[in-house]
Amino acid sequence: MSTAGQVIRCKAAVAWESGKPLSIEEVEVAPPQKNEVRIKILFTSLCHTDVYFWDAKGQNPMFPRILGHEAGGIVESVGEGMTDLKPGDHVLPIFTGECKECAHCLSEESNMCNLLRINTDRGEMIHDGKSRFSVNGKPIYHFLGTSTFSEYTVVHVGQVAKINPDAPLDKVCVLSCGMSTGFGATVNVAKPKKGQSVAIFGLGAVGLAAAEGARVSGASRIIGVDLNPCRFEQAKKFGVTEFVNPKDHNKPVQEVIAEMTGGGVDRSVECTGSIQAMISAFECVHDGWGVAVLVGVPNKDDAFKTHPVNLLNERTLKGTFFGNYKPRTDIPAVVEKYMNKELELDKFITHSVPFSEINKAFELMLAGEGLRCVIRMDA
Repeated sequence: MSTAGQVIRCKAAVAWESGKPLSIEEVEVAPPQKNEVRIKILFTSLCHTDVYFWDAKGQNPMFPRILGHEAGGIVESVGEGMTDLKPGDHVLPIFTGECKECAHCLSEESNMCNLLRINTDRGEMIHDGKSRFSVNGKPIYHFLGTSTFSEYTVVHVGQVAKINPDAPLDKVCVLSCGMSTGFGATVNVAKPKKGQSVAIFGLGAVGLAAAEGARVSGASRIIGVDLNPCRFEQAKKFGVTEFVNPKDHNKPVQEVIAEMTGGGVDRSVECTGSIQAMISAFECVHDGWGVAVLVGVPNKDDAFKTHPVNLLNERTLKGTFFGNYKPRTDIPAVVEKYMNKELELDKFITHSVPFSEINKAFELMLAGEGLRCVIRMDA
């Protein structure tokens, strides 16, 4: 393209300080360097992680910054040494990576790349420790290596999944984080067998993606656990068959579920980050074969406590990161599941706003309205 090798001036939503509305600014986006690509973002969506780091409570504040990490776009240009991608490729930038060379990438069991695993404190590119964004010459920090709240962004090739060009980017963009995290936690880690029971703790977007994974797997009972009864009706669309609100009971929710299921569910997936929910998710699975999977991110000082006999009685506790998907290797196949109608995504997208109204997406999420709001970059 004619812009290859040149600085591009475009619009981006810049977070100048914590908790303040994003500001649409003209930014300069430098050309991609070695093992980098510059992507024209067409659609991006808002995830709780963006809000968490925008609010900047409980972690190192890093401003000014361009947030955003769930998105779909088209490669505009590529840096030195690039063979995997070319201009015109349709891609999903992903908040974690796959270098294809480290011990984790070479393992069939791990997706936690040594080079490119999520690093919330990194505000520059790995290649040279510099930002590709600036406003009037002042560097702007990157976020998760993606920074998709910009019309153009620069991403390491290891964090880019090349996908079917026929896939609608306004739908599959949500696969670059939350949907894959929840869906993969169920199908790749919990692995319920057809006819088994599954409990899902937390019925936000990630939890409902986990429920979708249980539905696709043929689970006979999908029990949704949430403190907000308003979420129950919506969850039925994702295959949830029964609901438990812990506030409605005077005993631990794991005991309630054990009574409902004759000893416990076969599988559970925890998607809240609440340490109590994690303990309940583990203790509610059946002894002998039950598997609990933790997805939610706890507070840094939390400690998981359970009696060792719960493990000795042959319950299994697992953790997962990004649904155990390797970004470059596995995500294109998840997109194909959507294209083949094996996976539903449209029901996750409850709102859409033009880029000029990106702060509306933050308002919706802070109000707890909807699941995913897709932001149209060309509007």
